[in-house]
Amino acid sequence: MIIKNTVCVIINPVSGTKSKRNIPHYFNKLASLGYDVEIFKTEYAGHATDIASEAVKNNVKYVIAVGGDGTINEIAKALIGSNTILGILAVGSGNGLARSLHIPMDKNKAVEIIEQGNVREIDYGLVNEHIFLCTCGVGFDAQVSEKSLNQKNRGILMYVKNMIDTFLHFKSEKYKIITPTHTFEEEAFVLTCANATQYGNNAFIAPRASMEDGLMNIVILKPLSAWNVPKIAIQMFSQNIGNSRKLIQIIAPEVTILREHEGVMHMDGNAVYAGKEINIKIIHRGLKVLAPSLSSNKKWI
Repeated sequence: MIIKNTVCVIINPVSGTKSKRNIPHYFNKLASLGYDVEIFKTEYAGHATDIASEAVKNNVKYVIAVGGDGTINEIAKALIGSNTILGILAVGSGNGLARSLHIPMDKNKAVEIIEQGNVREIDYGLVNEHIFLCTCGVGFDAQVSEKSLNQKNRGILMYVKNMIDTFLHFKSEKYKIITPTHTFEEEAFVLTCANATQYGNNAFIAPRASMEDGLMNIVILKPLSAWNVPKIAIQMFSQNIGNSRKLIQIIAPEVTILREHEGVMHMDGNAVYAGKEINIKIIHRGLKVLAPSLSSNKKWI
């Protein structure tokens, strides 16, 4: 049985670009409303998972992630399959999951969402049995993530610099893509599997994606020249990427990606390394999240 009104707040002090010193202040109202609030700060990679796992064992009702998509990923993997509910205070660099769920970036408004207690059961993805919530994939965006691995500076300006540096040396690769209804080969600049609508910072790679339909949007951007990039960027930030002639999109519950060489891929914005065969599937409504109510009309095509 879940203990009522118990809230575990997990703060990643190094996420994003701003100080987290005043974060506990935002949860004063929760305490005044009768919630038992405990606040923790992460101290090492994987610490958020350890704290969240302990919260699940103790039948905590809410675990609030204070960080970016990487922090949320660490916490979510401990909550999957439990009755403990995830809350989000987005203070990362991109905040793709919070934006896709329409959770406000304003901290006071985000805490109001937590106070309202509206629970949605959302999908999550598995990549070779490792979870992702927003996006995963290979190609240009994965190499940009790899370039950011050990950089202390964060934020949109650093990300743009990494994109430019990566583009100057990037070579597209050919992939074999296998879904329950399609098998084909395609050379790709980007091959992204999207559970959520965007990477973060309102860069929409799959504007019509739903996190509650049991499906992923498999987005393939064909090789781009320098002349194509500005138009693609405008389409992405204006949610019109689906109109690009450079784009192929398939919707499916699972996919196998075969490539010639093992190497980097990205999961929720973090660079990881994988083999030549990458198996990806969506788990339908496997995670409980505090978020505004939304409806989805997307169909499997």
